[in-house]
Amino acid sequence: MRPTRTSANLFVRLSSRQLFTKNIPRLPLPTVFKTHQTTKSHIDIMEAQQVPKTCKVILSDTIAKKLLSEVRETLAKIEGPNASKPTLAAFLSTDDPAALQYAEWSKRTCEENGFNFDLRKVDKENLEEGIIAANNDDKVDGILVYYPIWVGNHSQDKYIKETVALSKDVEGLCHTHLFNMYHNVRFLDPPTNLKKSILPCTPLAIVKTLEYLQIYNPILAYGNRLFGKTITVINRSEVNGRPLAALLANDGATVYSVDITGVQVFTRGEGIRQLRHQVHDKEGWELKDVLPLSDVVIGGVPTEKFKVPTELLRDGAVCINFSSFKNFDGPAVKEKASIYVPSIGKVTIAVLLRNLVRLIANRPRPEGSAPEDPKDAKARSEAFIEG
Repeated sequence: MRPTRTSANLFVRLSSRQLFTKNIPRLPLPTVFKTHQTTKSHIDIMEAQQVPKTCKVILSDTIAKKLLSEVRETLAKIEGPNASKPTLAAFLSTDDPAALQYAEWSKRTCEENGFNFDLRKVDKENLEEGIIAANNDDKVDGILVYYPIWVGNHSQDKYIKETVALSKDVEGLCHTHLFNMYHNVRFLDPPTNLKKSILPCTPLAIVKTLEYLQIYNPILAYGNRLFGKTITVINRSEVNGRPLAALLANDGATVYSVDITGVQVFTRGEGIRQLRHQVHDKEGWELKDVLPLSDVVIGGVPTEKFKVPTELLRDGAVCINFSSFKNFDGPAVKEKASIYVPSIGKVTIAVLLRNLVRLIANRPRPEGSAPEDPKDAKARSEAFIEG
C-alpha cells in the first residue's frame, strides 16, 4: 500500500535518529543491566531502612516527670486531699546567674505540683536571722539556701548549713544527714526505722537517674543493687562529687573518684562485705586508667574547658553530665556511649520536692492530737522507703 502524501512528508521529515528509534524494535535489556537495576533497587531499600542509633539520649524532663508523679501521689497519701499546700522557703543571698536560674526552675516546679515556693532575697549578713525565723515558723515545711554565699569562704557557708533545722533541711546538708550518708545509716530513728535520712539533692538526683536507666539491679537486695558495676565520678567536691561517690559505693559499686589531686577508689571491700564504703588512694593513676574500666562515667567539672576524652570511653558506656557546663563532646559521645544524659538540673528539683515530702512524713504528730489512722501511719512510714 502506497503511503499518502501526508504520511510520506512526515516520513521524510523524521531525522535519522528518530527513524532509527521508530524502526528498531525494543529488545530485552542485557542481563548485566538487569543485575545493575536489581542491585540499585536493593541499595535504595537498604538506604531507606536506617540503621538503629546505638546511643539513647535521655533528657532530664523525662526522668523528672516520673519522680514528680511519685511525689504528688505520696504527698496525697500522707496529707490527704484537703491538706494545705506544703511551703518551701528559699533563701537567695547571691547574684550568681546559676542560682537565679535554679530559683526560677524551683518556683515553676513547685507551683505546677501543688507546693508553695517562698523566695526570700536577703542580704548575706542577715541570712542567719532569716533562717532561724523560718526554723521557728510552723508554716514553713522545708528550707533551701542557694550556695555558695561567701565565695572562697567555705567555713562560713558550712556554718549556715548547720543553722538550718534538721527537721527542715530539705537539702540534707547538716551534719546529721551527712554523717548518716557517709556511714551508710539510712534512718534517723534506728531500730524503729520509720524516719528516712535526707540525702543531698544533686547526688540523690544522679542516683535516681541511674535507677531510671536501670543501672541499679532490682533483683539484688536493697543497698546492694550496684554490685558488679564500675563507675567513674569526675569531681570530688564536698558538695557533690565525694557524697556521690560514697552513695554509689554504699550501694555496692566500685567507684573511681577523679579530681585534680588524683584518683581514689570507693568500695565496700571485696564482695561488698563492709557495711560502709572504704576509700583508698590509687597512686599514679589518672583519668586515662579508669575510663576504659567504667560502665558509667559521670562528669561534674565546673568549667567549659574540660571534656571527657571520648576515645578512652569503653563501647556502650553510660555517660551522665551534672556540671552546669558540658563535660562531654555531645556528637562524639553519641558514637561511643549506649546512653547519654546531658544534664540533670530538673531531676535535682524533683528530688528537692521529694525530700520535702520525706520531711513532712518524718514530722512528729502534734501533742494532744487524735490517734493517727493506721492507714495514714503506714503511708508515712512507707514514703520513699527505698532511697
